[in-house]
Amino acid sequence: MTDKIWLITGASRGFGAEIAKAVLAAGDTLIATARNQTDLQLLGSSEHLLTLSMDVTNEAQVQAAVAAGLDRFERIDVLVNNAGFGLLGAIEESSSEEVESIYRTNVFGLLNVIRAVLPSMRQHRSGHIINLSSIGGYRAPAGWGIYSSTKFAVEGITEALHDELSPLGIHATVVEPGYFRTDFLESSSLRKTTTQIPDYAETVGKTRDFAAGHNHQQPGNPTKLAAAILQLAAADKPPLRLPLGTDTLQAIADKNAYVEQEIAVWRTLAESTNY
Repeated sequence: MTDKIWLITGASRGFGAEIAKAVLAAGDTLIATARNQTDLQLLGSSEHLLTLSMDVTNEAQVQAAVAAGLDRFERIDVLVNNAGFGLLGAIEESSSEEVESIYRTNVFGLLNVIRAVLPSMRQHRSGHIINLSSIGGYRAPAGWGIYSSTKFAVEGITEALHDELSPLGIHATVVEPGYFRTDFLESSSLRKTTTQIPDYAETVGKTRDFAAGHNHQQPGNPTKLAAAILQLAAADKPPLRLPLGTDTLQAIADKNAYVEQEIAVWRTLAESTNY
Protein backbone atom coordinates (compact mmCIF):
# COMPACT_ATOMS: atom_id res chain seq x y z
CA MET A 1 0.00 0.00 0.00
CA THR A 2 1.74 3.16 -1.20
CA ASP A 3 -1.09 5.66 -1.63
CA LYS A 4 -2.03 7.11 1.74
CA ILE A 5 -5.23 8.68 3.00
CA TRP A 6 -4.53 11.73 5.14
CA LEU A 7 -6.63 13.79 7.54
CA ILE A 8 -5.22 17.25 8.27
CA THR A 9 -6.73 19.69 10.75
CA GLY A 10 -6.26 23.42 10.27
CA ALA A 11 -5.59 22.86 6.57
CA SER A 12 -6.65 26.32 5.41
CA ARG A 13 -3.41 28.15 6.21
CA GLY A 14 0.12 27.87 7.54
CA PHE A 15 1.66 24.44 7.98
CA GLY A 16 -1.69 22.75 7.40
CA ALA A 17 -2.13 24.30 3.95
CA GLU A 18 1.46 23.57 2.95
CA ILE A 19 1.21 19.93 4.02
CA ALA A 20 -2.18 19.59 2.31
CA LYS A 21 -0.81 20.87 -1.00
CA ALA A 22 2.19 18.55 -0.75
CA VAL A 23 -0.06 15.55 -0.05
CA LEU A 24 -2.18 16.24 -3.11
CA ALA A 25 0.88 16.91 -5.29
CA ALA A 26 2.25 13.51 -4.24
CA GLY A 27 -0.93 11.83 -5.50
CA ASP A 28 -2.22 10.84 -2.07
CA THR A 29 -5.80 11.26 -0.86
CA LEU A 30 -6.71 14.02 1.56
CA ILE A 31 -9.46 14.82 4.03
CA ALA A 32 -8.81 18.51 4.68
CA THR A 33 -10.58 20.21 7.56
CA ALA A 34 -10.89 23.75 8.87
CA ARG A 35 -13.36 25.74 10.92
CA ASN A 36 -14.86 27.08 7.69
CA GLN A 37 -15.00 24.78 4.68
CA THR A 38 -14.94 27.77 2.31
CA ASP A 39 -11.41 28.58 3.51
CA LEU A 40 -10.25 25.32 1.93
CA GLN A 41 -10.99 26.44 -1.63
CA LEU A 42 -7.28 27.15 -2.10
CA LEU A 43 -6.79 23.38 -2.38
CA GLY A 44 -8.98 23.17 -5.49
CA SER A 45 -11.14 20.14 -6.23
CA SER A 46 -10.28 16.53 -6.92
CA GLU A 47 -11.70 13.06 -6.51
CA HIS A 48 -8.84 12.55 -4.07
CA LEU A 49 -9.88 15.52 -1.90
CA LEU A 50 -12.67 15.89 0.62
CA THR A 51 -12.99 19.23 2.40
CA LEU A 52 -14.99 19.48 5.59
CA SER A 53 -15.91 22.08 8.18
CA MET A 54 -14.57 20.91 11.52
CA ASP A 55 -14.10 22.92 14.69
CA VAL A 56 -11.79 20.72 16.75
CA THR A 57 -13.27 22.10 19.99
CA ASN A 58 -16.69 20.68 19.02
CA GLU A 59 -16.45 16.94 19.70
CA ALA A 60 -19.73 16.10 17.96
CA GLN A 61 -18.61 17.96 14.84
CA VAL A 62 -15.24 16.16 14.96
CA GLN A 63 -16.92 12.76 15.20
CA ALA A 64 -19.23 13.63 12.28
CA ALA A 65 -16.39 14.87 10.09
CA VAL A 66 -14.24 11.81 10.73
CA ALA A 67 -17.24 9.57 10.02
CA ALA A 68 -17.80 11.40 6.72
CA GLY A 69 -14.16 10.91 5.76
CA LEU A 70 -14.28 7.21 6.58
CA ASP A 71 -17.55 6.82 4.69
CA ARG A 72 -15.89 8.32 1.60
CA PHE A 73 -12.43 6.71 1.75
CA GLU A 74 -12.89 3.79 4.23
CA ARG A 75 -9.73 4.41 6.25
CA ILE A 76 -7.35 7.09 7.51
CA ASP A 77 -3.66 6.28 7.27
CA VAL A 78 -2.13 9.52 8.52
CA LEU A 79 -3.60 12.04 10.93
CA VAL A 80 -1.87 15.42 11.14
CA ASN A 81 -3.06 17.37 14.18
CA ASN A 82 -2.10 20.87 13.11
CA ALA A 83 -4.98 23.10 14.27
CA GLY A 84 -3.94 25.51 16.97
CA PHE A 85 -2.92 29.07 17.80
CA GLY A 86 -0.46 30.96 19.98
CA LEU A 87 -0.75 33.17 23.04
CA LEU A 88 1.94 35.72 23.85
CA GLY A 89 2.13 37.13 27.37
CA ALA A 90 3.49 36.56 30.84
CA ILE A 91 1.95 33.88 33.02
CA GLU A 92 0.54 36.51 35.38
CA GLU A 93 -0.82 38.51 32.45
CA SER A 94 -2.78 35.54 31.08
CA SER A 95 -6.44 35.55 32.12
CA SER A 96 -8.34 32.36 32.89
CA GLU A 97 -10.46 32.95 29.76
CA GLU A 98 -7.36 33.27 27.56
CA VAL A 99 -5.78 30.16 29.06
CA GLU A 100 -8.96 28.09 28.77
CA SER A 101 -9.45 29.17 25.15
CA ILE A 102 -6.01 28.06 23.97
CA TYR A 103 -6.27 24.75 25.86
CA ARG A 104 -9.66 24.04 24.25
CA THR A 105 -8.05 24.14 20.81
CA ASN A 106 -4.42 23.10 21.27
CA VAL A 107 -4.98 20.26 23.75
CA PHE A 108 -8.63 19.27 24.12
CA GLY A 109 -9.26 19.72 20.39
CA LEU A 110 -6.29 17.53 19.54
CA LEU A 111 -7.63 14.86 21.88
CA ASN A 112 -11.09 15.08 20.29
CA VAL A 113 -9.60 14.27 16.88
CA ILE A 114 -7.38 11.47 18.19
CA ARG A 115 -10.33 9.79 19.92
CA ALA A 116 -12.38 10.03 16.72
CA VAL A 117 -9.69 8.57 14.43
CA LEU A 118 -8.17 5.83 16.58
CA PRO A 119 -11.03 3.28 16.41
CA SER A 120 -10.55 2.97 12.64
CA MET A 121 -6.76 2.79 12.94
CA ARG A 122 -7.06 0.10 15.60
CA GLN A 123 -9.44 -1.85 13.39
CA HIS A 124 -6.91 -1.79 10.54
CA ARG A 125 -3.92 -2.25 12.87
CA SER A 126 -2.10 0.53 11.03
CA GLY A 127 -1.82 4.30 10.93
CA HIS A 128 0.36 7.22 11.92
CA ILE A 129 -0.63 10.08 14.22
CA ILE A 130 1.53 13.19 13.70
CA ASN A 131 1.01 15.87 16.34
CA LEU A 132 2.40 19.34 15.68
CA SER A 133 4.20 20.71 18.72
CA SER A 134 6.74 23.54 18.61
CA ILE A 135 10.19 24.66 19.61
CA GLY A 136 8.22 25.86 22.65
CA GLY A 137 7.15 22.30 23.37
CA TYR A 138 10.69 21.52 24.50
CA ARG A 139 11.84 24.85 25.96
CA ALA A 140 9.45 27.49 27.30
CA PRO A 141 10.89 31.03 27.17
CA ALA A 142 9.49 34.17 28.79
CA GLY A 143 6.25 35.26 27.17
CA TRP A 144 5.42 31.87 25.71
CA GLY A 145 4.67 30.04 28.96
CA ILE A 146 0.97 29.31 28.44
CA TYR A 147 1.37 28.48 24.75
CA SER A 148 4.38 26.29 25.52
CA SER A 149 2.45 24.51 28.26
CA THR A 150 -0.11 23.40 25.65
CA LYS A 151 2.70 22.06 23.51
CA PHE A 152 4.32 20.38 26.53
CA ALA A 153 0.95 18.64 26.90
CA VAL A 154 1.05 17.56 23.26
CA GLU A 155 4.54 16.14 23.83
CA GLY A 156 3.38 14.12 26.84
CA ILE A 157 0.27 12.88 25.07
CA THR A 158 2.33 11.76 22.08
CA GLU A 159 4.95 9.99 24.19
CA ALA A 160 2.24 7.95 25.91
CA LEU A 161 0.45 7.31 22.61
CA HIS A 162 3.70 5.98 21.17
CA ASP A 163 3.90 3.35 23.91
CA GLU A 164 0.17 2.54 23.84
CA LEU A 165 -0.12 2.21 20.07
CA SER A 166 3.15 0.57 19.06
CA PRO A 167 1.88 -2.96 19.88
CA LEU A 168 -1.14 -2.26 17.65
CA GLY A 169 0.92 -1.35 14.59
CA ILE A 170 0.16 2.37 14.87
CA HIS A 171 2.87 5.04 15.00
CA ALA A 172 2.83 8.33 16.92
CA THR A 173 5.23 11.21 16.29
CA VAL A 174 5.45 14.69 17.78
CA VAL A 175 6.93 17.28 15.38
CA GLU A 176 8.75 20.29 16.85
CA PRO A 177 9.08 23.09 14.29
CA GLY A 178 11.17 26.15 15.06
CA TYR A 179 10.34 29.56 13.61
CA PHE A 180 9.01 29.08 10.08
CA ARG A 181 7.94 31.80 7.68
CA THR A 182 4.18 31.41 8.06
CA ASP A 183 1.50 33.74 9.41
CA PHE A 184 1.95 32.38 12.96
CA LEU A 185 3.12 35.77 14.25
CA GLU A 186 0.10 37.48 12.65
CA SER A 187 -3.03 38.24 14.68
CA SER A 188 -4.87 35.48 12.79
CA SER A 189 -2.74 32.87 14.58
CA LEU A 190 -1.17 34.66 17.53
CA ARG A 191 -3.16 36.27 20.31
CA LYS A 192 -1.61 38.65 22.82
CA THR A 193 -2.78 38.91 26.39
CA THR A 194 -5.07 41.85 27.04
CA THR A 195 -3.15 42.64 30.23
CA GLN A 196 0.45 43.88 29.99
CA ILE A 197 2.32 44.54 33.24
CA PRO A 198 5.23 47.04 33.14
CA ASP A 199 7.39 44.92 35.48
CA TYR A 200 7.75 42.35 32.66
CA ALA A 201 9.05 44.88 30.11
CA GLU A 202 12.60 43.49 30.23
CA THR A 203 11.50 39.87 29.75
CA VAL A 204 8.13 39.44 28.08
CA GLY A 205 8.36 42.89 26.53
CA LYS A 206 11.49 41.86 24.65
CA THR A 207 9.71 38.72 23.48
CA ARG A 208 6.88 40.88 22.10
CA ASP A 209 9.43 43.04 20.28
CA PHE A 210 11.14 39.92 18.92
CA ALA A 211 7.84 38.54 17.61
CA ALA A 212 6.96 41.81 15.91
CA GLY A 213 10.41 42.20 14.37
CA HIS A 214 10.68 38.64 13.05
CA ASN A 215 7.25 38.37 11.43
CA HIS A 216 7.85 36.92 7.95
CA GLN A 217 11.59 36.96 8.65
CA GLN A 218 11.69 33.50 10.23
CA PRO A 219 14.46 31.17 9.01
CA GLY A 220 12.31 28.08 8.34
CA ASN A 221 10.85 27.27 4.91
CA PRO A 222 7.25 25.95 5.22
CA THR A 223 7.43 24.18 1.85
CA LYS A 224 10.44 22.20 3.05
CA LEU A 225 8.62 21.38 6.29
CA ALA A 226 5.73 19.93 4.26
CA ALA A 227 8.19 17.78 2.29
CA ALA A 228 9.70 16.59 5.58
CA ILE A 229 6.27 15.56 6.86
CA LEU A 230 5.71 13.45 3.74
CA GLN A 231 9.09 11.82 4.26
CA LEU A 232 8.20 11.18 7.90
CA ALA A 233 4.91 9.52 6.92
CA ALA A 234 6.74 7.28 4.43
CA ALA A 235 9.24 5.99 7.01
CA ASP A 236 9.04 2.34 8.02
CA LYS A 237 10.18 3.20 11.55
CA PRO A 238 9.22 6.83 12.20
CA PRO A 239 10.67 8.56 15.27
CA LEU A 240 8.77 9.48 18.39
CA ARG A 241 10.12 13.03 18.18
CA LEU A 242 11.12 15.01 15.07
CA PRO A 243 12.61 18.50 15.56
CA LEU A 244 12.58 20.65 12.42
CA GLY A 245 14.82 23.67 11.98
CA THR A 246 18.30 24.57 13.16
CA ASP A 247 16.82 26.86 15.81
CA THR A 248 14.93 23.94 17.36
CA LEU A 249 18.04 21.76 17.28
CA GLN A 250 19.99 24.49 19.08
CA ALA A 251 17.23 25.03 21.66
CA ILE A 252 17.17 21.30 22.43
CA ALA A 253 20.96 21.15 22.78
CA ASP A 254 21.01 24.22 25.05
CA LYS A 255 18.25 22.89 27.31
CA ASN A 256 19.83 19.44 27.57
CA ALA A 257 23.15 21.02 28.53
CA TYR A 258 21.45 23.23 31.14
CA VAL A 259 19.60 20.26 32.66
CA GLU A 260 22.81 18.21 32.84
CA GLN A 261 24.61 21.11 34.49
CA GLU A 262 21.91 21.54 37.13
CA ILE A 263 21.79 17.81 37.83
CA ALA A 264 25.55 17.78 38.39
CA VAL A 265 25.27 20.60 40.95
CA TRP A 266 22.27 19.17 42.80
CA ARG A 267 22.88 15.42 42.42
CA THR A 268 23.81 14.85 46.07
CA LEU A 269 20.55 16.38 47.31
CA ALA A 270 18.57 14.57 44.63
CA GLU A 271 20.04 11.23 45.67
CA SER A 272 19.51 11.88 49.38
CA THR A 273 15.72 11.41 49.37
CA ASN A 274 15.50 7.60 49.02
CA TYR A 275 14.78 5.37 52.03
